[in-house]
Amino acid sequence: MSFINIAQQKQIVSFKEAVLNPIGDNKGIYFPREIKKLDSNVFASKDFNHIAVETLYNLTCGEIPKVQLQHMVGRAFNFPLSVHSLNPQLHVLELFHGPTLAFKDFGARFLAECLASFNKKQATIITATSGDTGAAVAHAFHGKSDIDVVILYPKGKISKEQEQLFCTLGDNIHTVKVDGDFDACQNLVKQAFNDNDIKQAHNLNSANSINVARLVAQVCYYNALPALLDKPIDKLVVPSGNFGNLTAAMIAKAMGAPIDHLVAATNINDTVPRFFMDKTWRPKETQRTLSNAMDVSQPNNFSRILYCYQKNLETLFDDMSAMSITDEETQEIIKQQAQQGYQVDPHTAVGLKAIQDRQPTFGSNNNLVVSTAHPAKFADVLEDILQQPMELPSAITEALHKPNLSKPLSNDFDDFKDYLLAMS
Repeated sequence: MSFINIAQQKQIVSFKEAVLNPIGDNKGIYFPREIKKLDSNVFASKDFNHIAVETLYNLTCGEIPKVQLQHMVGRAFNFPLSVHSLNPQLHVLELFHGPTLAFKDFGARFLAECLASFNKKQATIITATSGDTGAAVAHAFHGKSDIDVVILYPKGKISKEQEQLFCTLGDNIHTVKVDGDFDACQNLVKQAFNDNDIKQAHNLNSANSINVARLVAQVCYYNALPALLDKPIDKLVVPSGNFGNLTAAMIAKAMGAPIDHLVAATNINDTVPRFFMDKTWRPKETQRTLSNAMDVSQPNNFSRILYCYQKNLETLFDDMSAMSITDEETQEIIKQQAQQGYQVDPHTAVGLKAIQDRQPTFGSNNNLVVSTAHPAKFADVLEDILQQPMELPSAITEALHKPNLSKPLSNDFDDFKDYLLAMS
């Protein structure tokens, strides 16, 4: 039994159970019961698949045999992982070389492998997206037998490129554009998991970052940093919305990855940066920004970070910091990088602005910013800022020419409940 319910800590379950039933008693989510150090030989490896297998075997306490993990990892992570160096002290970890051009491909594709292995009956996945999760989950599960996927997203609050990548597939992929923000979508998902009528009609699962399969998959690329860079990381800057990616980086650091300090870079939805300032949790109404996948005011995964530091909260403020970046600053970085011949999406720009503004504090050591999405997923934003057309990858151009199959829905739970029950 390797995963603990952080809201009901007497509940300890296997990795398989945590994947199949991601919300535990008292509406709690799961976290590794124990984070063990990886052998130094793993960090010395240059083979990403080997690093991923060892990472996942460690975090799941050996529940999945290594031979099986090798096959799962080989199918899930069948795309490149690379680092682009802006200068000798500043690097960008590019996580957007998967099929949907975003870091979410890592977690979604590994989750699909897990469910294909664990699930033996018809299942319905319900998930909310603020942009990139939707495409990653849709493509990971598209065409898989015995699995229906329902994806909720805030109407008019994600880019057209993001929307078309997952709202044009059809078949077992059902997309719903909700009249509200991401938090409203997330609340509908939570209510569905607590509704007995829906649970009787559907074998529910979630593909959001609350699912531990997605979380542990993301740890893999952070543990691969020594294979990608010759020097330890002084500051690792993670653009953060729902905080799953930062949580994965925290786990990697605890496993021994050479990362000194973690930085959460948010947009003006700054609940966490304000928490780091006054240690008070005061979410505000979500505001729309250029970095829309981070338009989250009540990040689910931050509770995992607090759980990890529950015995010594002060250590959290030594190990991490957080800062908020405005849209104006985001545009400034996009222009600056374009002039230097490197295009970045708004989320990466938020991370780069964070490291640039705090350079005197952070020093001139080896700093790395996580790039979570291909700039072409925000072509309309970049073209408006840079005043020049952008070349689009074929994955996007093909999706833009397909009909959007989404169903509009209010943010009233009764409407969503009726929608789900009509599916069964």
